[in-house]
Amino acid sequence: MSNDHRAEQPAVPRRGRLTVYLGAAPGVGKTYAMLGEAKRRVARGTDVVIGLVETHQRVHTGEMLDGLELVPRREIGYRGATFTELDVEAVIARAPTVVCIDELAHTNVPGSRHTKRAQDVEQIRAAGIDVITTVNIQHLESLNDEVERITGVRQRETVPDEVVRTADQIQLVDMAPDALRRRMAHGNIYRPENIDASLTSYFRVGNLTALRELALLWLADRVDDALGDYRRENRIEHPWPTKERIVVAVTGGPESETLLRRGARLCQRAKGSELLAVHVVAADGLARPEDRGLDRAQTLTASLGGTFHTVVGEDAAGAVVDFAVGANATMIIVGVSRHSRVRRLFTGSTGDRIATAAGSIDVHLVTHEEIARGAQARASAGSPLSRRRQVLGWLCAVLVPLGLAWLLNRDGAADAAERLPLASMLLLAATVLVALIGGRWPAVVAAIAGFLHLNWWFTAPVHKFTIQEPRNVVTLIVFVTVAVAVATVVDRASRRAEEARQAKGEAATMGALSRSVLTGQDTAEAIVTRVRETFGQQAVVLLEQTPQGWVRLAGAGIGYPAEPEQGDTQVAVNDTHVIVLRGSPLRGRERRVLEAFAVQTSLVLEYRRLRDQADRAMALERAEQTSTALLRAVSHDLRTPLATMRAALDGLLVGRMPEEDRKVLVESAAGSADQLESLIDNLLDLSRVEAGLVHPVMGAVSLEESLPLAVAGLPPGAVSFEVGEDTPLVRTDPGLLERVVANLVANSVRVSSGEPVRILAHVTPETVEVMIVDRGPGVPEGQRERMFEPFQRLDDTSPGGLGLGLAVARGLSEALGVELSADDTPGGGLTMALAVPRA
Repeated sequence: MSNDHRAEQPAVPRRGRLTVYLGAAPGVGKTYAMLGEAKRRVARGTDVVIGLVETHQRVHTGEMLDGLELVPRREIGYRGATFTELDVEAVIARAPTVVCIDELAHTNVPGSRHTKRAQDVEQIRAAGIDVITTVNIQHLESLNDEVERITGVRQRETVPDEVVRTADQIQLVDMAPDALRRRMAHGNIYRPENIDASLTSYFRVGNLTALRELALLWLADRVDDALGDYRRENRIEHPWPTKERIVVAVTGGPESETLLRRGARLCQRAKGSELLAVHVVAADGLARPEDRGLDRAQTLTASLGGTFHTVVGEDAAGAVVDFAVGANATMIIVGVSRHSRVRRLFTGSTGDRIATAAGSIDVHLVTHEEIARGAQARASAGSPLSRRRQVLGWLCAVLVPLGLAWLLNRDGAADAAERLPLASMLLLAATVLVALIGGRWPAVVAAIAGFLHLNWWFTAPVHKFTIQEPRNVVTLIVFVTVAVAVATVVDRASRRAEEARQAKGEAATMGALSRSVLTGQDTAEAIVTRVRETFGQQAVVLLEQTPQGWVRLAGAGIGYPAEPEQGDTQVAVNDTHVIVLRGSPLRGRERRVLEAFAVQTSLVLEYRRLRDQADRAMALERAEQTSTALLRAVSHDLRTPLATMRAALDGLLVGRMPEEDRKVLVESAAGSADQLESLIDNLLDLSRVEAGLVHPVMGAVSLEESLPLAVAGLPPGAVSFEVGEDTPLVRTDPGLLERVVANLVANSVRVSSGEPVRILAHVTPETVEVMIVDRGPGVPEGQRERMFEPFQRLDDTSPGGLGLGLAVARGLSEALGVELSADDTPGGGLTMALAVPRA
């Protein structure tokens, strides 16, 4: 049953193969090469059709189409013209084995099934049809900016690199720049009238050489990826040295910069070489002191043109070799070990282990100045334990073994030998205790002291440092060995536990810093406060260096340092800013966290600078928009009343004129003057609002007395005033409130189609809402905020006005602290509401 069921399942169609002919520049012959491949396959009996080919009226390319089957193109109408595109459905219905489709990066005419021709190709391949296509290097998306910098021409039609990179086969069609220019001069690429312009612009020798190099480098990366895939598929462990790849093993220590520069010099000897820096993180995840130099190593690697990689591994040598084999490296550079000769004698060095495991990869061992400094640095390195614990550990190392020996020997030496096992165990426990308190070296002293007490008190002959029985010699030697070994293990475990605790706290601090940077909500004041809390400092201050001296930007605590020299610890944020701490000095691990705070501070300062710059740019943009709109308005709306006034004055200057005509001209001039005055008042009000020069004089105002003044100039019957005598007083500037209401009412009267505009007052516990109600067409909800912007007329086609009334009303109302809102009028229209605070 199951076999029959599987047999009935429809077969999944295979995906068609993609072959790309990649051109280094236009005119190199990629379409010609594609058609030549089509003819060769037809000659071998393959079913090949031409889905789309652009000959660009090139004679030789057109001749290559002879004898090949062409699929008719699809016609698409767009903006009154007819265009032809690839007919995807016709190609799939024809179902050939191979289809040739030119210009993969082409953008289809609107109305096509897909936006890009590359999507057409994907659909055809999904139907199981192999596709041969063409594309020029300048149309690859990742190289678009590079091509524009080289040629000065921005390519508007691009194709994602991944489409071409994942092709089953890529054929580079190349031609020397001089040969391509000769083809151009012979008229084999462009029409004769375009030849001279092309040769002196896009087809210059320098441009063509650069494009050719781009194509070769891009294809070399693709070939390198294919080689890597082949090695992985065939499980080839040893590297194939196709080109120089130099791996530099860095620890983050001072010698890392020496190794990286040596690797960069070796890379310069062979063009196309790659520099790869690798740092191995211990699998336990605990930070090492060398990590503090990793940032500098990463920065230096980037400046040298290399890439920085971090891998995790138990064994540093094995991890480096594994990385080098995976990267197909030809050389590994490693520094001479900084460890002592004694340690190298017993444990070997990382460089030796890398050389042993590298196989066919060359290993370059580099000496450096840090070798001589290593022993001195280790000798001067202090214990990570506090001074109190160190003192307590040394006291315990002397007193605890002495006290235990005295307690065990109070009864005399008669049965001292019988108490030897018990004494050994207790003194061993004392050694472990000392290791937990004071570290390794006090524990070693405690072990030696225990050895001496055991010899003196508990081995025959007692009270002498001689040993009578050989077995006691073995017992004492085993005791010392076990005690030292246990002390070392305990000390290392306690140190790792302390490192883990510190790493946890450091990770938590770093995580908090990362979140604050990502949210963009941190400030300089918050950072210095957090630094003071994190490190328990007396005072923390952020200083900026100016020509006049140091200036405090933010501070936390008591007794700010006025200069960096007055603090106990300082860390540079950038060239002009520094964080200064006053309090207990910081240790190395704490200073690394402080450097993270400095990085965050630099981000905050940069964010502040960019925000100020964006605000200034936005203000300039608004000013430019306002000036542009103002010029547009002056050229039209302000000239209209001026022209009317000029025409009226010219008519009045004529000699004799009937009194009626003279009256009409005077009224026309007066009306235009009023209109011009209103426009200029709005412009002045808007400029005052945007400049922040509006300063209200607040006081108790009666709306019943103030609002009628705002509508005094309107025609009779245009406004219905419905504000009662019992309306409470409001706290506002009467003059500015009148300007707001006058602009709102004027706007409502203009759109109300002859129906009177109602002015109402609605009393609430804290405000009095002045409502201007009209029966006009209203404003859609999505455009209500836009109508308060300057020079916005929306659908208002009434003569006169600059679209400033509502913008001025919004700006003045904000200056008054009055909320202005708009809502639908029940039954049609718009209601403007001013919420004025009660006095």
